[in-house]
Amino acid sequence: MPFQSTFPMANTKIQQKYDAFVAYFEEHMPLATSELKFRNSYELLVAVILSAQCTDKRVNMTTPALFERFPDPETMAASTEEEIYTYIKSISYPNNKAKNLLGMAKTLVSDYGGVVPDNMEDLQRLPGVGRKTANVMMAVAFNQPAMPVDTHVFRVANRIGLTKNSKNVMTTERTLVQYFPKEVLSNAHHWLILHGRYVCHARKPMCEKCGIINICDYYKKKILSLQLDK
Repeated sequence: MPFQSTFPMANTKIQQKYDAFVAYFEEHMPLATSELKFRNSYELLVAVILSAQCTDKRVNMTTPALFERFPDPETMAASTEEEIYTYIKSISYPNNKAKNLLGMAKTLVSDYGGVVPDNMEDLQRLPGVGRKTANVMMAVAFNQPAMPVDTHVFRVANRIGLTKNSKNVMTTERTLVQYFPKEVLSNAHHWLILHGRYVCHARKPMCEKCGIINICDYYKKKILSLQLDK
């Protein structure tokens, strides 16, 4: 199930940073959505499984033919790993993902009547579905407050200072759930991803194009470093 905050009263200074973050993105990116292309919860689940350590762009190039051949869990469940592999071989780790997709489809058919479950516990019982994937499904497919933490979310949250020296995704998720208002939690997930993908790059963040440098710990350290070098 999604984390419920059990932390003491939020730190006022940190909360102000979160409030400023939300205010900026509600103004400049009010409609934040997944860049994966899908038409229903089954297609989203397949796409998210494929997206692990792979770009959304590559996944979107691969899924049209895959969905044409396997339009529902029943069709995929009746296939083989070898056939599924032929459709996803351009994706990273295609052998393992073909195995997971087949197992996922068979479990959906046998245990859930071909319907993607709408809760964290059942989602994580599906082959290839970990906590992050289950959180994506809750947020995107079922419009529930959830905070999936991928590499972009983990990096950007730490860099800005929304999280402090977070060592793992679970700690990051707990902190973000604590401070983001419940009603914007799923949007905040997309804001962090898209900001990391297009502005706050891992190796060379584009600070000159960033609208939240006033609340960014990384930028403040960068400016201080430049001043000390003079």
